[in-house]
This record gives sequence, C-alpha cells and structure tokens, in this order.
Amino acid sequence: MSTVNVYYNRITEIMEEVFSKEGEAMEKAAAVLADANKEKRSVFAFGCNHAGLITLELFYRTGGMVTVNPVRVPGMMLEVSPITMSSEMERLTDYGQVIFDSLPAEKGDAIIIHSVSGRNAVTIDMAKAAKEKGVTVIVVTNMNTATSVSSRHPSGKKLHDFADILIDNHGDLGDAAIELEGFAQKIASTSTVVGAAILNAVIARTCELLWEQGIQPPVFMSGNIDGGDAYNKAVIAQHQENIFYM
Repeated sequence: MSTVNVYYNRITEIMEEVFSKEGEAMEKAAAVLADANKEKRSVFAFGCNHAGLITLELFYRTGGMVTVNPVRVPGMMLEVSPITMSSEMERLTDYGQVIFDSLPAEKGDAIIIHSVSGRNAVTIDMAKAAKEKGVTVIVVTNMNTATSVSSRHPSGKKLHDFADILIDNHGDLGDAAIELEGFAQKIASTSTVVGAAILNAVIARTCELLWEQGIQPPVFMSGNIDGGDAYNKAVIAQHQENIFYM
C-alpha cells in the first residue's frame, strides 16, 4: 500500500478516535467560547512554532470567528533564522509570562493553547499566567506524547496540568505517524490537520450555540465573494472592543 493511503488511513483513524472520545471536551470548549462572545469577553489563541499554525488557522479567514485574537510574538512563528533558535526560544522560562502580560486579557476571557508535547516553558507559563488571571484555558495537546516526556519547566508541570478544558488530539508519540521499513524515524506529522479539524469543529459549534440563542455569530465572509468586504467591515465594527489584531 502506498504511503499516501497509509497516511490517509491513519488520519482517518485518529479523527474517528478524537471525535468519538473528545466530544464532551469539545462541547465544553464551544460553550466557553459562545459565552465569551455573548458576554463581550475576549478570545485568544496561541501556539509555538508549528503548533502556532493552528492559531493562524483560526484567524482572519472565511468561516472563522472574527473575535479570535492570535497571539503572534517574536521567535514563536517560525520567522527566525537560524530556525533552530525557535526550538530554544520556546524553552525559555518566563517568556510566556512576558507574552501573556502584553495581552489585554481579563478575568472571564478565554485562551486556546496548542502544543503537541506540552513540555516547553513558554506555553506552560502562558497557561499558568492565564489561569492565575481567571482566563479559561482550553488546551489541545497529544497525551501520548505529553505523558511520555519530562517537563522542561522549573515546576515540573506540563501544559495539560493548567487546562480548564483538555482536548487530546490522539496522535502518535512524537506526532509523526508513518513508518518506512528499515528506517528508524517515522514521517508525516498529524497534529496540524487533526488540530485544525478539532478547533474548526469547536468554532462551528460555538457559532451554532450563539445562533440558537438568537445571536448572530461573528464570522468572516470570503472577501472574494461580492459583498464580502462590506459584510466583514460591519462585523468587525460590531465587535471592535474584543478585536486586537487590526
């Protein structure tokens, strides 16, 4: 069987496992985000490096929530050279606190934090700081990996230890999923495609909950459809007090 089909089959297996086992956690996350929007609270999303791709997936795109604020900071978005610096930077103790302190986050807000291992200091400090502030912490992580590695944080804790809501992406240890006969290292990571599916589903449910309560979900329309620009301008104006990326 071609690795194309092997990868498809593995992704399908993981997706089935996630949506059968994480439904309750995803429902809780959607309820938190719906309440945040209804109560004019703010929503943030963060991840280091490739984990941050999920932040970008939720941000400023067709069908996505206007009120998701991406946390984009130096060294955490694969923009540094040499790129190995990014791995060192996400291990820096207290940088996550510095990042969080720069946010206009208040008690009652919500933050989504994504990390496969949950072992590095930046995301742990972010989650810790958010929790201390009274911000609801929604964590997406890979518990197969997180429970198999040691923490790189002075506290000895990991990201999932600070989660108010924990969503497991059910990926393989180390994320890569495909084996080649005679080759030691697995290939083809799954966390981006699975994480995007998880959080797009959560956002969809968030919008559904708002709509069921008679509240128009704050969602972007494609700017490439006639009327899209005007629609988006109006939605942004309605929620400008909770938007910090403009």
